[in-house]
Amino acid sequence: MNALRDPQLLRLLGGVLAVLVISSVITRVLVARAGPAGPSPAIANLAARVRAWWVMVIVFALALLTGGTGSVVLFALMSFMALREFITLTPTRPADHLALFAAFFLVLPFQYVLVGIGWYGLFAVFVPVYAFVAIPILAAVGGDVSHYLERTAKIQWGLMVCVYFLSHVPAILMLEIPGYAGQNAKLLLFLVLVGQSSDVLQYVWGKLLGRRKVAPVLSPSKTWEGLIGGVLSASGLGAALWWATPFPWWGAALFALLITLMGFFGGLVMSAIKRDRGVKDYGALIEGHGGMMDRIDSLCFSAPVFFHLVRHFFVP
Repeated sequence: MNALRDPQLLRLLGGVLAVLVISSVITRVLVARAGPAGPSPAIANLAARVRAWWVMVIVFALALLTGGTGSVVLFALMSFMALREFITLTPTRPADHLALFAAFFLVLPFQYVLVGIGWYGLFAVFVPVYAFVAIPILAAVGGDVSHYLERTAKIQWGLMVCVYFLSHVPAILMLEIPGYAGQNAKLLLFLVLVGQSSDVLQYVWGKLLGRRKVAPVLSPSKTWEGLIGGVLSASGLGAALWWATPFPWWGAALFALLITLMGFFGGLVMSAIKRDRGVKDYGALIEGHGGMMDRIDSLCFSAPVFFHLVRHFFVP
């Protein structure tokens, strides 16, 4: 089905754009009220995040409306940028160049080719089996044994999170769900919308009510009040969007709860890596958000679990 002819998908995208318009108006009012002294750091950060969201939503909507090819290309580019940030943050050695070339220019594009042609059997095992075997071989060929295990683990972990996990987002388009043919773009949007809304709502609830920190060392800004408020709000949003999915309302709520919790733990894991490397963000690509990996860390962890559970329970 052509995405432009799906009124429910267009309604979803219209709702997202309406929220962005309202957010833009609110931030402009807050900035205007700040006076000559200028807005506070919190308001300035909020304005930067809203501007970044406009760019991200427009790019994502265009990819979604172009069909499967546009979505696959978009997420392949996102994987490339995320993997670049990850490898930059976890430096390797000259002997790893062959393994890195294979990771960026062979493994990554081939994984997304498998998504594009819908070859589930190979897509599901290509990175965790074949790439995991190839990377240490190519690193060993370099002849450098210094921190060999650590170096190969960095490349493998980067491929797993930035490429394999993230490729499950456009892979949703390959699922053949009875009675839902041609509508998978809405399911993809459901995953992204619930996951990203959870991140935003956790931030909002944390700013409003946050007192007790969840993980002071890993992520000092995350609080129990923000986590509970964000997870419950995003799960409620997921339940309200059940009409765009093949699930009943309670099924949509459970899947939304799963997405939000996996996203939270994904954020903690990737924060642990940043703290280990002594940095605040993975990069500065997205204004107000840091790098690509800072924006998609929760999506990387929720996407594969969501994909395989939907496939297990809803695909014959």
